[in-house]
Amino acid sequence: MTAEQMSPGPGTVSTTPTSGSVGTAVDLVIPVYNEEQSLEGAVRRLDDYLRHLPYDATITIADNASTDATWQIARRLEVELGRVRAVHLDEKGRGRALKAAWSSSQAEVVGYMDVDLSTDLAALAPLLAPLLSGHSDLSIGTRLATGSRIVRGPKRDFLSKGYNLLLRGILSAEFTDAQCGFKAIRRDVAEKLLPLVEDDSWFFDTELLVLASEAGLRVHEVPVDWVDDADSRVDIVKTVKEDLDGIRRLLFGLVSGRIDLSGLRPPGPARSPSLAAQVIRFGAVGVMSTLAYLLLYVLLRTAVGAQAANLVALLVTAVGNTAANRRLTFGITARQGAVKHHVAGLAAFGIGLALTSGSLALLHLAAPIPARGVEVAVLVAANAAATLIRFIALRWVMSPRT
Repeated sequence: MTAEQMSPGPGTVSTTPTSGSVGTAVDLVIPVYNEEQSLEGAVRRLDDYLRHLPYDATITIADNASTDATWQIARRLEVELGRVRAVHLDEKGRGRALKAAWSSSQAEVVGYMDVDLSTDLAALAPLLAPLLSGHSDLSIGTRLATGSRIVRGPKRDFLSKGYNLLLRGILSAEFTDAQCGFKAIRRDVAEKLLPLVEDDSWFFDTELLVLASEAGLRVHEVPVDWVDDADSRVDIVKTVKEDLDGIRRLLFGLVSGRIDLSGLRPPGPARSPSLAAQVIRFGAVGVMSTLAYLLLYVLLRTAVGAQAANLVALLVTAVGNTAANRRLTFGITARQGAVKHHVAGLAAFGIGLALTSGSLALLHLAAPIPARGVEVAVLVAANAAATLIRFIALRWVMSPRT
């Protein structure tokens, strides 16, 4: 093998497909960066396991611009093992590697797993079965569902559970574990979904799942046995910052309609969320709206009077609240009916304004110069009553029968 074959040119994605990379049922990607110590053992172990499955499978090693001997090992394994292909990228990023490997695959189902093989391979067949049968669109391993067995430190466990709880509260995520490195997707679905996924790093998994769930695709979850990798090189602080930024970007993209999911939605009428789901999602949107309202009120209060600050803060957050509830609480994505819904939202705003303004007026009658904390507390109580009225009004207007 020549030096030219071993090292791709600058700015390119190098792929050398084997005969197993075309027409196989499954293509499993292992994204790696400087994994010369663990790559060969992981690939050989996976290769041995795949021999016992009743369908053809390919292993794709996706090298993320490694600077050690990872790429050379990947190319050697490609030559020695018939089911292995190697893909090299000149830039880092797990999401970038998966996009490249999945996009160049011809398998019916594409997936990935971490090189440390933290997830027990016994979960592989249950992960793939609903995709190969056509029952589901995506399939994910979960460490946070009943039946999962995990071994990990308390700090990482707390961060993982807190992150997934945040996704449920803000983005109304229905899946339990966004970050488990054990996922698969039907290739025809991936072809439509990948162009919408903007992140090229660790947030890729979350964005993929949120968009799939928002579009109404079928996501299958498999409880896994999972052992934490003590040699993990993930920068937790940096990853947390990127995740929070990604959540913000996704939330505004979905609420504003910038992210167009129309090409992903399955045929047939949209499934209306249950009342319990609507209450939870409405509450999450309400918390965010109330925080935004209070922040605006406090900022405006330094320049204008209480009534003017209340009017502007309530009006701005009312419009955003209606838009968020259309999409996240009631599952309405089409523009049809948007004007009617916003009119109802403004009507609810009028009621909320009357309640909050009336409460402020009564407070100032009782105490002409009340403490700012008392003023805010009265507004929170009035907003709670207005929120209940808003939910009833919006649910009536946005229900399918209207």
